[in-house]
Amino acid sequence: MSAPAPHHPVCTGDDGALLDVAEAIAADWAALGVHGSFLARNIDTGEQLGFDVDASTPLASVVKVPLALVVLDRVAAGELDPARPVSVDPGTSSVGPTGLAAFRHPATVAVGDLLLLMLSVSDNAAADALLDLVPAADVDARLRAWGCDGIRMRHRMNHLYECAAGAAGNDFSLALELAVRDERTGRHTIETLDPAHANAGSAAALVGLLQRVWCDEIASPPATAELRRLMGLQVFTHRLASELRTDTLRWSGKTGTFLHLRHEIGVVEADSGDRVAMAALTRADRCAGLAADVDLAIGVAGREAFEVLRG
Repeated sequence: MSAPAPHHPVCTGDDGALLDVAEAIAADWAALGVHGSFLARNIDTGEQLGFDVDASTPLASVVKVPLALVVLDRVAAGELDPARPVSVDPGTSSVGPTGLAAFRHPATVAVGDLLLLMLSVSDNAAADALLDLVPAADVDARLRAWGCDGIRMRHRMNHLYECAAGAAGNDFSLALELAVRDERTGRHTIETLDPAHANAGSAAALVGLLQRVWCDEIASPPATAELRRLMGLQVFTHRLASELRTDTLRWSGKTGTFLHLRHEIGVVEADSGDRVAMAALTRADRCAGLAADVDLAIGVAGREAFEVLRG
């Protein structure tokens, strides 16, 4: 199979200055060998900038945000008790480096605290325990009912690792090599890296979701308020938040990382009242488990976008 033709990002900006920033961010990412999409929007003015904003991308742990919203809406409706205890056995739970996924002994955790673990430390076992209560198909159907057509939830979090293992055995380095190779050829050996089969979404759809959450225009106000609170407790600050950490700014976000995928979505709020929603979805063209320069480029994009979009 021949390599696909070189991709040229389609940039958007509501005026010349915004378009210039979008083009500069796209060029910075390309220089690092990073493909992807980016969108930043001032929630109150609607002004925005970005590139390839409608491209569907596998979301990794970013999908935990719409999952949380659906669960929280059920809690707000009285259909699910946030104090309900859920038992998680490490012998059968989902793979992951944080939270219950890293536990060595069985634990019992309330639904509300599973949500906290899922969003604050991106706990895959907590996410899949919630999906035992609210299946992926139900989450996807609720998203459709809310008009979130650009976001799809198709599978549990552990399916990411199952598909990688199916392609590369227990060799995660080989799985990363396959992901990067397939990025260059345009095919997908690992099913959950194919937007047609993955939990997937676009930057435009994700920013639209964040805007509706921050404006209480989706689900119920108790659900959106709790989602905002929980996203504000994320402990990972090495991407979009990295250059937005000051006493006058507040960041609420969710990262997503799997093989060559490095994502983050979130909202930065200033004491001045400015609110900017962002989505950065990236796919690196290198076999590296750690890529601080890519994380830094995402952070620079967030700062530059916020500076030009704030009032």
